[in-house]
Amino acid sequence: MDLISSLWELDTAERADAYLASLANPIRLQNFIENDYSEHSEPSDWVDSFNPRSGELLVQVPRSALPDVDRAVDAASRAFPTWSRTSRQERSEVLLRIAAILSEKKELFAVWESLDQGKTLSRARVEVDRAISNFRYFATYILHEEGAVRYVDGPMSTMTYEHRSPAGVFALISPWNMPLYLLTWKIAPCIAFGCTGVAKPSEVTSMTAFLLGEVFRQAKLPPGVMNIIFGDGPGAGSALVKSARVRGVSFTGGTATGIRIRQDTVADIGKHLSLELGGKNPTLIFDDVDLAEAVPLAAQAAFENSGQICLCGSRIYVHRAIYENFLSTFVDYVQKNYRCGETIGPVVSREHYTKISSYLKQAKEEKADFLSGNVPSEVSQQGFWVTPTVLSRVRPDSRIMREEIFGPVVTVSPFDTEEEAIELANDNPNGLASILMTKDLSRMRRVGERIDAGLDRHEIFVTLASYSAEYVLFLKGTGAQHEDFLTLQEYGPWNILSRIEMWNFAHIMWHSVLQSRKRTGKSRDRCPDGECILGHRILLDIGALRIGLIPLDISALGVGLLT
Repeated sequence: MDLISSLWELDTAERADAYLASLANPIRLQNFIENDYSEHSEPSDWVDSFNPRSGELLVQVPRSALPDVDRAVDAASRAFPTWSRTSRQERSEVLLRIAAILSEKKELFAVWESLDQGKTLSRARVEVDRAISNFRYFATYILHEEGAVRYVDGPMSTMTYEHRSPAGVFALISPWNMPLYLLTWKIAPCIAFGCTGVAKPSEVTSMTAFLLGEVFRQAKLPPGVMNIIFGDGPGAGSALVKSARVRGVSFTGGTATGIRIRQDTVADIGKHLSLELGGKNPTLIFDDVDLAEAVPLAAQAAFENSGQICLCGSRIYVHRAIYENFLSTFVDYVQKNYRCGETIGPVVSREHYTKISSYLKQAKEEKADFLSGNVPSEVSQQGFWVTPTVLSRVRPDSRIMREEIFGPVVTVSPFDTEEEAIELANDNPNGLASILMTKDLSRMRRVGERIDAGLDRHEIFVTLASYSAEYVLFLKGTGAQHEDFLTLQEYGPWNILSRIEMWNFAHIMWHSVLQSRKRTGKSRDRCPDGECILGHRILLDIGALRIGLIPLDISALGVGLLT
C-alpha cells in the first residue's frame, strides 16, 4: 500500500499514533504535480519536521530545488489555457466536490493538523471547517458575479463594460500557523477565478497539504491546475516567486520574507503581489466595559492557537481607572483557562521556541513584571511548550513591545486619555488588526476611524460583535494588496480587469422597451426617444431584441441623413 493510501485511513488520533509507532523511519512526503505524487530531484535532501508535542522527528519533507519548481510551473502553465476558459459552472462544481471530500475526511485532516502543527484537536477541527467554507464560498461566488456597464451619450456614443480575465499561474505560499486553512484561502480563489497554481506550504507543517493532493485527485480537478511542492523558502520558495512564468504571488508569512519577495520581483512589473505579513496588534479597553466580558475576549485574542495568529492582540492597553482590576482578573482568568496540554498546545518548532525564549529572556533583563509564565529553558527536551505569559511594566521602546513575537506572550499597559490610547495603538509599524472595547458608540467611531490597522474589530458590550471578520487590508509593514471574501473580485490579484469600450452605439434599451414596438430584421426607424444626434436611424434585428441592445445603423452617421 502506498503512503497516501495508508494515511487516508488514519482518521483518529489513536490510529495515527499507532501507525507512527509502527514505523521504522519517519514519513517521507512527495511533491504533487499534475495529479501525481512523485519524488523530488534530490532524493537524498530532506527537511526534518518535528512533532511539537514531543520534539521527536515526525516527517521528512522534500527539499525541492529549481528543477522541481520548473516541473510544477510547467504543469500549471500547460493547464492554464484550458482551465482559464472553463465555464464558471464547471469550476464551481469542482470546488464543491473538493469541499464535499474534505467534509467527509474532516477528522483525518484535523488529526494530522493537530499532530503536525501542535494545535489542540478542537482548534484543528475549527480550521478544517473554515477550509471547507473557503471552497464552498468561492464555488457560490463565481456564479453570482456582477460587473459594471457604463453608457456615455454624445456625438460619439460609447458603451463600456468590465471584463475580468484570469491572470495566469500563481505561486501560493502559506505559513505554518494555520496550515490548511490559510493554504485553502489561496487555493480556492485561484481555482475559482480560472487561474492555475503552484502551492508551497511551510516546510514545518506540510502534512495536510500532502493529503490535500489526494482530495484534488478524487474531486477530478484537471491535472496541472493545482500543484503542490515542498521545501524551504530560500530554495523552493525563492525559485517559485522568481519564475518568469509565474504571474502572481500570494504570500502569507514573516515581514522579512515579504520584503525579499518584493525585492526578488521588483523588475517584473506585471507580476501581481499579495503579501500578508506580520502583526503587532493593539487591544484598547476603555473604562465603561464589563470586565466579565472584556477579560475572556482579550485572553482569546491574545492566546488562541498559542498566540500564533497574525490578528492576535498582543499589546493590551487598559484605561487607568480599571487597569489594576483588569490586570488581576485577566491573570487569574489566563492561569485557569489556558493550560498547556489542555486548552493550549505547544509552539510549532524548536526554532520558534528558541525565538520566544530569547524575547522573554530580554524582558527579564529589562525588569518587566512576569505576572504569569516565565522564561522557558533554552533547550527544549520534551516538546516546545511555552506557558501563556502576561507582562506588565514593559518599556515602550522594548523589542517585546515593538516586534511580533507570534507566541503566547502579551503585554498590558495603562492609558489615561482617548488621545493617548490612539497614539499608543498607532505607535507600531505592524498594524494588521486592532481591537476596541467600549460601550460608547461615538467613541467607537472616533477611535476606530483613527487607528491605523487593516482590520478593526470593534467590540460593543451592548451586543457583542463577532470575533472574526472576512476582510483584511494590509497596512504599514503588514503587507501589500488585499485578500478577502467580500471584495476579492475587485481588489484581489487573481484577475486582470479590462474595460472594453464599444463605439457607435446610439442608445441602449431594455428588452421591455423594445417589446412595445413590432420590428422585423429589416425594418428601420428612429430611436424611440426621438432625441438622437443628427436624427440618426437605427437597425433593429432579432438578435438585438433578444439581448436588449439597439446597434446603430452605421450609414446613419453621415451628416444630412435625417428622417
